[in-house]
Amino acid sequence: MYGNGLVTDRDMARTRLMARRVRQLSLEMVARSQASHIGSALSIADILAVLYWKVLNIDPAVPNLPSRDRFILSKGHACTAVYAALAARGFFPETDLLTYGQDGSPLMNHISHKVRGVEFSTGSLGHGLSFGVGKALAAQRRGEGWRTFVLLSDGELDEGSNWEALMFAGHQRLDHLVAIVDYNKLQSLASVESTLGLEPLADKFRAFGWTLREVDGHDHTALAGALASVPWEPARPSLLLCHTTKGRGVAFMENKVEWHYRSPNAGQLAQALAELEQP
Repeated sequence: MYGNGLVTDRDMARTRLMARRVRQLSLEMVARSQASHIGSALSIADILAVLYWKVLNIDPAVPNLPSRDRFILSKGHACTAVYAALAARGFFPETDLLTYGQDGSPLMNHISHKVRGVEFSTGSLGHGLSFGVGKALAAQRRGEGWRTFVLLSDGELDEGSNWEALMFAGHQRLDHLVAIVDYNKLQSLASVESTLGLEPLADKFRAFGWTLREVDGHDHTALAGALASVPWEPARPSLLLCHTTKGRGVAFMENKVEWHYRSPNAGQLAQALAELEQP
């Protein structure tokens, strides 16, 4: 059962296995299509594994079930990780991933709602949270119990639209809204701190009326423990600040800003996949 609050060792073994699968599939998609953003996809693989295999109330057989939880990837350039998770979770065959980035394929280089299981197309950063706030407000006013989860990058928090959405959500007391920040401290060309510093980030979120927790974004037990119990407080939206490593899981990509845009060649792909197979 997904969406319950109990976190077991068996659950975590499964989510860790699926995080590795998400990383493998993402690497293969990016290398095959000579696309970008593999560092961003590897950064969120653990978060997605916990969401899709432990937390979200979803049904691959009925992707538009009215009572489903809604998940929105605001950092749409990391779409390969979500496509991989959806395929591995059974929303569509893994063979469809072979078309990623090809002309005419719904698996576009930024996440697309034309893909089964995707709620919203994103690409221009800073829009996902605003959309998620609207979904959460609709659920609140209709008296419905489903939750809205929005996964953001730290770099896109430089966009002012996010702060309008954060303020509005706090004002409206949207306690079925959950924002997750992939705080890997790097953006497209440099560090977040050198581009437009965000600190003290946690204090800012709290000042906007959110309840906040901080975790290691690669610790599955910590992620599941936090996300499986939302909302944390009545009448307050929840924000999970995940401290992550860009390129996580592949040593030569970790904390390297160049892997925001670089694509692995055949040798690098083989090296990365071999590393992921290690215990």
